[in-house]
Amino acid sequence: MTSNTRQNRPEAGWRFDNSYVRLPEAFYARLEPVPVREPKLVVFNAELARTLGLNPDVLKGDEGASIFSGNTIPQGAEPLAQAYAGHQFGSFTMLGDGRAILLGEQVTPEGGRFDIQLKGSGRTPFSRRGDGRAALGPMLREYIISEALHALGIPTTRSLAVVTTGEPVYRESALQGAILTRTASSHLRVGTFEYAAARGKPDELRTLADYTIQRHFPHLAADANPYLELFAAVLDRQASLVARWMLIGFIHGVMNTDNTALSGETIDYGPCAFMDAYDPNTVFSSIDRHGRYAYGSQPQIVQWNLARFAEALLALIHEEPEAAAAMAKEKLSGFPETFRPFWLAGMRAKLGLLNQEADGALAADLLDVINRHGEDFTNTFRNLASASLPEAAIFQAQDFRKWYERWQARLKRQPDSWEASRRLMNNANPAVIPRNHRVEEALEAAVERADFSVMEKLLEVLSRPFQDPPKEGGYHLPAPPSAQPYQTYCGT
Repeated sequence: MTSNTRQNRPEAGWRFDNSYVRLPEAFYARLEPVPVREPKLVVFNAELARTLGLNPDVLKGDEGASIFSGNTIPQGAEPLAQAYAGHQFGSFTMLGDGRAILLGEQVTPEGGRFDIQLKGSGRTPFSRRGDGRAALGPMLREYIISEALHALGIPTTRSLAVVTTGEPVYRESALQGAILTRTASSHLRVGTFEYAAARGKPDELRTLADYTIQRHFPHLAADANPYLELFAAVLDRQASLVARWMLIGFIHGVMNTDNTALSGETIDYGPCAFMDAYDPNTVFSSIDRHGRYAYGSQPQIVQWNLARFAEALLALIHEEPEAAAAMAKEKLSGFPETFRPFWLAGMRAKLGLLNQEADGALAADLLDVINRHGEDFTNTFRNLASASLPEAAIFQAQDFRKWYERWQARLKRQPDSWEASRRLMNNANPAVIPRNHRVEEALEAAVERADFSVMEKLLEVLSRPFQDPPKEGGYHLPAPPSAQPYQTYCGT
């Protein structure tokens, strides 16, 4: 096995300024990735590289393969594994990066700051019984879905590269090893604060909170109670994020507190999937046996996660525990009133409503109709903006026709033209999403036949989700009726 090498290649564009490593050492373990035998770069996001201030021409070959596998450490990187905790399916566990290494924080030419993390880079002190590695299929899956969400305008971590390692990983069978390079505005989580609170050291907790405010919410620093307002700001971002998920039929699948990023970005794409037929009870994850993280439960679950964040912050919010709890509870109880305007604004856009009325019932009633008829969520909304409705059964049904008349009457009460509404709808309702069967098709071609062309074509279509794709490609179609019930797996 080769050892890590350090290399100063300024032409690659690395500009590291690593702030997390300046936190107390309890929050991380310094170590380098475990080198791999034969790294090969199989997917590279040149557009993202340019955004980060990196040179794609330098990184798209062997040098990129060496860096994105962890065999070469770029100059200025300070590799570490982060410590955190989390409630996983409701049960508290002390965790940490068991298969990920944060290389450092890349500062872009515009002054942005992004974590550069290798996922699948080998064992760490937090690996417990795991091997610290990742298989090719789940890493490609995260690449596809995270980039699709970015194109849909949803805050998310992003994927810079995937390398194969030339080494097997063992799950139920031997699989190809791979490492994903992930970028994020940070990897601070609700679970990071749970970890700090569980350690029972108030100075560490305060330092972490001050760091989080400085990194993500600097305007809060001068507030009379910055820690209470930190909670409120994170609550607002999470409400917005989950509303956006709901509006496109996205199901995260594993909304543990260690997967709740304080930045408001979507993180961790293990058992996630997109809903075809609308049903609030939809679950795809093989490990979610009781539907805890079903599509329709996501707002309640994120509120539950935020309650755990509030508990971790109580000692900072007020020196009197009862007063701190009352202040946090007041903020937390406002979550439904924070979430609903985000969701309703998105539903108005999906229905072409350019002014505000009490439209919640109109939106909810349409969802009920779609659910009763088992119709496709994405295509039903997209078709509403058509010049004439397609010959789908739902559009002929009496309950839909009654709803349609209400919607048409509502449109007429606004001064804007139908064309203005139609433009709004086509910019809010994607024509294509990462259909689960098309994602699996791409993964099978890549993993089983080393054919990445299917994935590349899918990524190209998903990069323009609001444009109608070529009909012959079928990218807008749900899985055929003959398809087996879809299930996703964690990948660890």
